[in-house]
Amino acid sequence: MAKTPSPEACPSQSKTFYVCACFYRENIFLEDYKVHVRYLHEQQFRRDYETVLKNRGCRNSDQFKSVLEKIEKEVQRRQLLAQESMERKEIIAKCYRPLHPKVYVLHDTFLAPEFLETVKFCTSPEADLEGLLRRIQSVSDKRIYCLPVFVPEYCNELMEELENFEQSEMPKGRPNTMNNYGVLLNELGFDETFVTPLRERYLQPLTSLLYPDCGGGCLNSHKAFVVKYSMQEDLDLSCHYDNAEVTLNVCLGKEFTDGNLYFSDMKQVPDNERRYTEVEHVVTQGLLHRGQQRHGALPISSGERWNLIVWMRSAAVRNQLCPMCDREPELVQTVGFGDGFTQEKATTSPKTVDVCAVI
Repeated sequence: MAKTPSPEACPSQSKTFYVCACFYRENIFLEDYKVHVRYLHEQQFRRDYETVLKNRGCRNSDQFKSVLEKIEKEVQRRQLLAQESMERKEIIAKCYRPLHPKVYVLHDTFLAPEFLETVKFCTSPEADLEGLLRRIQSVSDKRIYCLPVFVPEYCNELMEELENFEQSEMPKGRPNTMNNYGVLLNELGFDETFVTPLRERYLQPLTSLLYPDCGGGCLNSHKAFVVKYSMQEDLDLSCHYDNAEVTLNVCLGKEFTDGNLYFSDMKQVPDNERRYTEVEHVVTQGLLHRGQQRHGALPISSGERWNLIVWMRSAAVRNQLCPMCDREPELVQTVGFGDGFTQEKATTSPKTVDVCAVI
């Protein structure tokens, strides 16, 4: 159980961010068997997962050896991830010529008028949750909310920019082990001029009202990326939860059929008690949800879809309890925002709330 800080208890923006050591040994996704695993050493892994993997089709020693090799490769990738990402970012900044330079700097004209009006209300003296809920769509009883975010023209130009980058010879990092096609926006140069102001000026006024129990009032870092689904590439996304307190998922386009998102309950709810809700993607519209809510994407049946994902993080929440291992974080210094941990602790005694229990 984590404590939810009051706004005055939120640590200020820190120059040094960290990852939890669990990043290097837990939540490793095995695509062939659709399961996340923890790996400390082979003996522990066999004890915890040998039966699970057999039930999912890993039935001989060669298959098990292949699993161990993939895990070792993934651990090595994670250990080198931050440094390699920094190196790619430096090369891209020096060598890549953008197709649409203007898309990198956030401007009000990129944002849907309805979105701007909603933000204006949330920053007004009369702002409250009831008033906000009259302005956005609640798509279920799971605290999932839908609202227009961008205008179509911006979505189109952003996708053209991303396609131009994909066709270039620049080095490319991928979002995570579950998404094989897409772009890390920090490497392409979007963080400082686009994603950070989007989070700070426009999204946090909403999340402060929608998710105060999950750190929505003090989101001080993020990880942002774009994922791509097509008939020749990734079709769907297995059920998972995000390394985030709050997630924004915006459908940028293009033309596609099917591929709905599906949501179940928070990660603590047992499998046999989960209820599922499907949500249709609408181009230019975004979904806000709690990061620890299990969700996935059903297969598209035609076309191509691009989605902008922003994992928003609150150091004041995760400094007390790592959302991935559910323990006090074991900090490992890194570059950039890392996974949003800092060495700062809340300086007041916040109200104790189970950040994942409110449905």
